[in-house]
Amino acid sequence: MSFRPTGRTAAKLLVAGVVFLGILLMPTPEGLTAPGQRALAVMTLAVVLWATEAIPVPVAGTGGVVLLVLLGATPDIGTALYGFSQPVAYFLIGILTLGLAVQQSGLAERMATFLMRGAAGSPRLLYVQMLLSFAVLTFALPSASTRGAIMVHVYERVLAQWRIPQGHPLYKAVMMAMGSLNRLGSTALLAGGITPVVASGLLGDFSWTQWFALMSVPFYANLAVGGAALFLFYRSGFRLEGIDGAAPTSGGRMSGVEMRAGAIVIMTALLWFTDFAHGLHPAVPALIALCLILLPRVGVLTWREFERDVGWTNFFVIATSLSLAHALVTTGAAAWFSATLVGGAAQLPTQPLLVLLALAVCFAVVRMLMPNIAGYLALVIPVAMATGESLGLNPLVCGLAAVVVGDSVVYYGAGGTSAVFVFQRANIPNPEIFRFGITMTLIAIAVLLLLIVPYWSLVGQPLTP
Repeated sequence: MSFRPTGRTAAKLLVAGVVFLGILLMPTPEGLTAPGQRALAVMTLAVVLWATEAIPVPVAGTGGVVLLVLLGATPDIGTALYGFSQPVAYFLIGILTLGLAVQQSGLAERMATFLMRGAAGSPRLLYVQMLLSFAVLTFALPSASTRGAIMVHVYERVLAQWRIPQGHPLYKAVMMAMGSLNRLGSTALLAGGITPVVASGLLGDFSWTQWFALMSVPFYANLAVGGAALFLFYRSGFRLEGIDGAAPTSGGRMSGVEMRAGAIVIMTALLWFTDFAHGLHPAVPALIALCLILLPRVGVLTWREFERDVGWTNFFVIATSLSLAHALVTTGAAAWFSATLVGGAAQLPTQPLLVLLALAVCFAVVRMLMPNIAGYLALVIPVAMATGESLGLNPLVCGLAAVVVGDSVVYYGAGGTSAVFVFQRANIPNPEIFRFGITMTLIAIAVLLLLIVPYWSLVGQPLTP
């Protein structure tokens, strides 16, 4: 996306600058350190720039890292570049390479042919199939990032065959769902990625079935309602007529390169599923796949294709967002902010649903400042459980609510590995992502209060014990 300075851009930059200076220059609040105040100011600046897309997202993130050093929010440049040393950044590169291999090998086109035959030329049917796949494919590919990296190429082929360009409402609906809703299928499973693993460790010991019983209904409900809301956002794109429902021929038998790509995908998925046995970080199988894909004769891609097409912007976006979130944590700003915000709910009248509503709003605000889901969970869950217990609420329900609200939303393109490459590739502007993020926040809170709290009570976890 090119950067064209305009009066509107200048206004966005002015707002971002005023917010940044306001936080930076205000008297340091009690309990917040000076480095923490500077880190909070930098992170708020980055969030505003990401949400408004006043400047390119990678530039905003990189500039934030530089400001951490210049303002003394971090002790040195090595600490400020924390995100570039984290496995998740390289996990992202691995799964992007896996998705590129599926595309370049022709496997994506074969899968797209299958989807087009099932959709029979109906955009609505294609959309419903995709939403269902977010839940069903989780049992085969638990990582939302992996599913997204592979499936984004498949749906691009479908839309290209239907002659749907970027920017068309149908194209946006498909890609927004891929970036914002795909993740919901994963958190319903205990083996579904970093969110359920971190959350279950903080909340207590859960079996696979216990976690599924508590979290499948919340996340599948949010997936269904969020999918309906996204359909309404882009409903004009589903009124297409004259789409050729006939899918192209499948190309006969699978080629050798398709078989190699498919074998690498299956092997990688098996390594992720058996992590209980080997204990490898998810980044390791992803990097093994990367190496295999780039090996001569064995692999699918040349180094030049990898270097040119893998999408390095995504790496900088996720690494810089991790760096900024780490600065908030290490300076104590994140703990101060979440404790101040969530703890404020204790001042409300002791009406359980009203208190939970206030907590849910606080969770959303904290999540907006914490794009790293693991950091968000580590900060918010203990505070939420302690606050709930002090007010006579079930602490487990308060902790579970923090997971449901925090992991149901994506506010901008730097909102996590499962979203960043989809939004960057689809060229969807951050203001549009932010608008749907706010909508999903309202949906998640409404579903929590109206459906999930009664459901949790039925399965033995009432809001008030």
